[in-house]
Amino acid sequence: MRPQVVAHRGASHELAEHTLGAYVAALDAGAEALECDVRLTADGHLVCVHDRTLRRTGGGRGIVSTMELADLSELDFAAWKNPWAELDDEAPERDHSMDSVLTLRRLLETVADYDRPVEVAIETKHPTRYGGLVERRLVEVLSDFGWTRAGAPVRVMSFSFTALQRVERLAPEVQLVQLVDKPNYWPMLRRLVGPDWQLGPGINLLQEHPKVVASMRRTGRELHVWVVNSEADLQLCLDAGAKAVITDRPGHMLDLLDRRDRAGK
Repeated sequence: MRPQVVAHRGASHELAEHTLGAYVAALDAGAEALECDVRLTADGHLVCVHDRTLRRTGGGRGIVSTMELADLSELDFAAWKNPWAELDDEAPERDHSMDSVLTLRRLLETVADYDRPVEVAIETKHPTRYGGLVERRLVEVLSDFGWTRAGAPVRVMSFSFTALQRVERLAPEVQLVQLVDKPNYWPMLRRLVGPDWQLGPGINLLQEHPKVVASMRRTGRELHVWVVNSEADLQLCLDAGAKAVITDRPGHMLDLLDRRDRAGK
C-alpha cells in the first residue's frame, strides 16, 4: 500500500514552516495533503503557528495567544529560515503575502481552490489559555467550508485526547488522529481513544519501540507517522503499513515512492 504524502508545515525543509510560500511549494511538489498546527489569537483567529511564543519563527518577543491578528500580520515569519537573504543582491523579490502569518482560513481557501484534491491534517496545540475554545473555533471554520461531514478532506490531530473528544462532540463525522510521542503513553491512550480514531505515532516509536507500534497495528487503526524525512524512515513506515507519512520533504518522499513503484516493489 502506498502511503499518502503529507507536507509537514508545508515544504518546511526548504522554506519557512507554516508560510503560504511553504504550502504552495508543497502543492507544486505534488503533496497529497498538508499538515498544520493551529493556535488562537487574542481576537479569535486561528493561525498556523507551532510555537507558543514568537521567538523562533516570528522574529520577535510575545506570545501568540496574547496578540491580535493585525499585530502578527506585521511580523516576518520567513526571515529566520534565511537570515542573510537581505544581503543577497541576486535573491528574488520577496512577496510578503507568502511570508507573513498564515490563517487557517487562508490555508483552507488555498486547498479548496486548488486544481486537484488535497487533504488537510490540522493539529490543535495544547495546553493553551483558551482551552476548548480552540476546538470550537476550529469546527466553526470547518463548518464554513462544509467540511464537518464524513468524507470531507480534513482530519484533526492532537496529543490531547481531551481536545479530540471535544471535536468529536462538536463534529462527530470529522476524522480524528491521536498523536503519540512516548511509548509509555500508549497503554493509557489505547483505553481512551475513540473507536473510530486513527493513530499518529512519531517516527521514534517505529525506530526504537517496534513492539509498541505492533500493538497499535493490532487495533486495526490507520497509522499516520511523523516526521518522515529519510529513505530508511520511509521503509519503516512501509513495513508498518502506514496510511500516511508526514514529512518536511514532500517532493523527496514522492520521488522515493515513485522510484519504488517503477522498480515494482
